Amino acid sequence: MSLLFRDDAYLKSCTATVTAIGDGQVTLDRTVFYPMGGGQPGDTGWLRWNGGETRIVDARKGDGPDTVVHVAEDDDALPAPGAEVEALIDWDRRHRLMRMHTAMHLLCSIVDGDVTGGQVGAEKSRLDFNVPAGALDKEAIGAALNGMVEAALPVSSLWIADEELEAKPELVRTMSVKPPTGAGKVRLLLIGAEDDPADLQPCGGTHVANTSEIGALKIGKIENKGRQNRRVNILLDDG
Repeated sequence: MSLLFRDDAYLKSCTATVTAIGDGQVTLDRTVFYPMGGGQPGDTGWLRWNGGETRIVDARKGDGPDTVVHVAEDDDALPAPGAEVEALIDWDRRHRLMRMHTAMHLLCSIVDGDVTGGQVGAEKSRLDFNVPAGALDKEAIGAALNGMVEAALPVSSLWIADEELEAKPELVRTMSVKPPTGAGKVRLLLIGAEDDPADLQPCGGTHVANTSEIGALKIGKIENKGRQNRRVNILLDDG
């Protein structure tokens, strides 16, 4: 299955062929839908074909490698296997998730502590850090975060071999989620210049191409979630 979002996160739609259906789910030979993973929700949108349309309420990883299942709204009609469909994502929602996910990488680069958990949301996102109580300054984090947005840093991806990642454990910041290995290579998200990155770590999610596209951010509550766990909430400041 071709996962088109890996090469171009800005693709809003594609034509595809239905390879399987069942239990309200549709599998295609190619897709622009990102499946839930790495803290990022699955895409929503629509499948349209000659004479029909169904609302897609979620996208999940399938049983096979690089397989995405498109979860249809209850009782919606499904296209037949072999049918050609147009797959369209809810672009407004996806773009907000892209902005948020990239912002979370910036936040990760600012806070000096291992990441114990996180969740990307279209309205609010969070990262949990293994740091002592009182170690985080809300105003300083907010200023640094928006400074990196205004710096208009390029965002790109690199691929490295599994063995190279194993030899550089410092690239992995997350304690709760390990990067997928076993396929021979791992995708890294690079923010800034390759010879002087603002952030560089494994990530398979979708991101904006430049930090300026994120827009203004606000720091929400910094919560204590245990003896060494601090939760930082961030929001898009769209108005």
